[in-house]
Amino acid sequence: MTSRRFEAVLFDCDGVLVDSESITLSVLRDMLEEQGWKLSLLECMALFIGKMVKDEAAIIEARTGKPLTEEWLARFRQRRNEALERDLVAIRNIHAAVESIHERYEGRIACASGADRGKIELQLRKVGLMKYFDGRIFSGVEQPRSKPAPDVYLAAASALSVEPARCAVVEDTRTGVTAGVAAGATVFGYSPPEAGHDAPEVLRRAGAVRIFTDMAELPALLES
Repeated sequence: MTSRRFEAVLFDCDGVLVDSESITLSVLRDMLEEQGWKLSLLECMALFIGKMVKDEAAIIEARTGKPLTEEWLARFRQRRNEALERDLVAIRNIHAAVESIHERYEGRIACASGADRGKIELQLRKVGLMKYFDGRIFSGVEQPRSKPAPDVYLAAASALSVEPARCAVVEDTRTGVTAGVAAGATVFGYSPPEAGHDAPEVLRRAGAVRIFTDMAELPALLES
């Protein structure tokens, strides 16, 4: 492994492994409208993509005039999970990419997401990726700070016994890229033309070193 550019590859989950952002944020948009704050899906994505809902309590409470309670968050997670179980699909070409990377890096890959563990595991099982990440799943909710802080990526690198500087991170949002850069990793920005991902220039400004649009490109990019 010492001859490789990287020793481990750390993947975000939402928008990188699974095409979940529009599903989750559609549920959020509907529930915010029920609270009196009407947004389009694109507006909701612009405000909340890559972020934990509870971390955005101040803006939600300011716009709805209602407290963001644990009960409301629990209802959101339940409705979100029901929608994901029904509609979730994998990111295009991700299975072949992950299988190749898992083999090349001798299992030194991990999923490091800002989401709660229940959501991450539901999604990986739903799309058939759990076998590659089982035992190497890290949730920002379980860390002292979630993204854009680097904690979840530092935890993943430590568990794999790899220095962060020897890790590649795969992200699709400014928040996630910021977290990977802060951890000291090299960040590859996934920015396909479909909605639900930050634009290439946004990822570059956040510190992504390479931008790509198709997961089929990733194994070769990591070696270049």
